[in-house]
Amino acid sequence: MDHQPRSRVRTKKSARDRLIRLAVTHPTWALGFQDEVWWSRLARPSLHAWAEEDDFMRLVEQAVAKDDPDPKALACYGLLLRADPTAEDAADQMWLRFVDGRPVSAVTSDYLDWCCRKLHADGKDALLLIWDNAPWHVSQQVRVWIRDHNRQVKQDGNGVRIIACYLPIKSPWLNAIEATWVHGKRRVLEADGLLTIQELADRVADTYGCPHDPHLAIPEKAA
Repeated sequence: MDHQPRSRVRTKKSARDRLIRLAVTHPTWALGFQDEVWWSRLARPSLHAWAEEDDFMRLVEQAVAKDDPDPKALACYGLLLRADPTAEDAADQMWLRFVDGRPVSAVTSDYLDWCCRKLHADGKDALLLIWDNAPWHVSQQVRVWIRDHNRQVKQDGNGVRIIACYLPIKSPWLNAIEATWVHGKRRVLEADGLLTIQELADRVADTYGCPHDPHLAIPEKAA
């Protein structure tokens, strides 16, 4: 049996769990679960709600007018920072950055730089980054950026280095941020109206208790 191929889920889950244990023993290290999501103006999340008999909650199907200048959906990077990885009721923090466009390697590098600068201001010196194998995570451009970034931090003796843990494919349950997206989409729902992109982004930021920072943009050469 030893010669037969085995699932890599257990190995990568062990790597994730090791990082979580390390974060507990290093107060200047931050543990972050990262992911991207699309916030749609039209899609309706699955809902279950109590209602009086013959008084059902109805979600009105929306349509975008031909002259509507806003896109149908907005991409967003998110980082869920665990205040105490051992405590189920710890006060986690959520950091969001919206994207005018789609997630790509160049935008991911800008986003990671933003995260590191914020963590450094909070007195952290390492980010234990748990994320999936999205193409803009595993690309050579992003891997080289992380390597060069860590080398510069070591050389300067100042900054936040990144220790990345890549989760196996099709294992969203290993990423703690996934559940927060599901609950967030239910909270920002507009049952019988169509939000503008600005209204949607403001509502998302308010839901997670985050400032609505300027949107990231795809560099022209990477578009």
